[in-house]
Amino acid sequence: MQKFIADTLHRLRDTLTGPHTIAFLPALCLGAYWFGGEHMLILCALVLPALAAVLNLTISTTPKTERATALAKDGLTGLPLPERLVASLDHILDSHAVAGKTTACLALEIDDFHSLQAMFGNTAGDHLLTNVAQRLQDALREDDTIVRLRGPRFAIALAPMRTADLETLIQLSSRIQMALTEPYPLNATKVFITCSIGFCTPNRAPSLSGQAFLDAAETALGDAQHNGPGSIRAYSPAHRRKPAEKSPVSTDVGQALENEGIVPWFQPQISTDTGEVSGMEALARWTHPKHGVLSPAKFMPDITDLGLTERLNEVMLYHALMALRTWDRAGFHIPAVAVNFSSTDLANPKLVDKIRWELDRFELEPCRLNVEILECVISISDCDTISRNICALKEMGCGIDLDDYGTGHASIANIRRFAVDRIKIDRSYVSRCDLDQSQQSMLAAILSMAERLDLQTLAEGVETFGEHAMLAQLGCDHVQGYSVSAPMPLEETQEWMERHKRKLAQTPRIGRRTG
Repeated sequence: MQKFIADTLHRLRDTLTGPHTIAFLPALCLGAYWFGGEHMLILCALVLPALAAVLNLTISTTPKTERATALAKDGLTGLPLPERLVASLDHILDSHAVAGKTTACLALEIDDFHSLQAMFGNTAGDHLLTNVAQRLQDALREDDTIVRLRGPRFAIALAPMRTADLETLIQLSSRIQMALTEPYPLNATKVFITCSIGFCTPNRAPSLSGQAFLDAAETALGDAQHNGPGSIRAYSPAHRRKPAEKSPVSTDVGQALENEGIVPWFQPQISTDTGEVSGMEALARWTHPKHGVLSPAKFMPDITDLGLTERLNEVMLYHALMALRTWDRAGFHIPAVAVNFSSTDLANPKLVDKIRWELDRFELEPCRLNVEILECVISISDCDTISRNICALKEMGCGIDLDDYGTGHASIANIRRFAVDRIKIDRSYVSRCDLDQSQQSMLAAILSMAERLDLQTLAEGVETFGEHAMLAQLGCDHVQGYSVSAPMPLEETQEWMERHKRKLAQTPRIGRRTG
């Protein structure tokens, strides 16, 4: 209502002080003289300017805060602040009885944004959010209000429209998703994203206020996210009757970590030369009693918030080395197991002693453990403890794998400084490499550099046999991905290795690059 009154005052002020009114002021005064004599002439000459002055003073003093809010922008995307969206919704809803038009509110969030940010860095994450904001503006009408709520979450207040029913909002949500699915250039690679959307229509809103519409849209968004990436959900009054459900991972993640609910699953790495298993990567998985198998993206934020990252690393290392010993005793020789170490793990001054003790405990040579380090860690790290730990692990005999290569701008000097043995080429360079000439050229350049630096290479995220074959022909040493096998629990690995051994005996080798 306040916005409606302010707009009315603005329009009245503009009418009284506009160029057309000023041009006809002499005629108005003359007409007043003809019809009312000198007294009406004096009244007209004094009252009109005085009224305009009062309106101008009122507008310039009372709505300062409102105008400042309307002009304030989000520092990253340049979008209005959330208060603008609520005010816009309130204005449309208040004028519905007169204008006969309504509105709706949508809330959307980029799926798994924090994993992308961790992989590519904060600057790249900010760049992605800016591009998303621009695409939303391009996809919607000029009068629609788009704001960034927080992080990767946005909200939209639709400009006045005749109908805002369920079908219309579903179609609009699908159009927004399509606009955001085109690839984004990020750190010299292409990134694909999805987004989940929740919306509130007028006939389902808990009350006719802008804040109620926004809250309902965010509630629907939470329901969409619970149903998986890329979901769309409408707000229903039934949502209010549901008790607030806690995150499936926030309440008992600590207990799961201590009770072996979170353990490594293993994904094979195979040689493109021989086809034999050249290693296994240990990937954290939580088999939740109610929500099934959860990947780290679902529980790592809670692990971090609870300060349990060091404990998770201990659990992963213990079970990975125990798996090696289990395979050895069963007659399967797996050269090495790879375990991921975060920058927090690597900054622990006791890390090297801890790893040495665990290797001795399982009577394993250090070369049986590959320490995986994200490229972004060594590309930006100036921590002396991290540098010392990596060098000490290398001297001890552990392999050093540079993970997600191509996303963190690691220099050749840093690759040498951290004594890297093998680079793991990121999935973004592998995707469709059998069909995309530019992908092949990029891979060829990476592999040529690695060969000259005497580095082993492993391509991760290999999902098709075509990609597998192309990587082998280009000279990549090892591959890992769903074309080989999905990650599996320890108890399934021996059966898989038996099948792989039988298949290897029957399948001709994939040819490698010649010359």
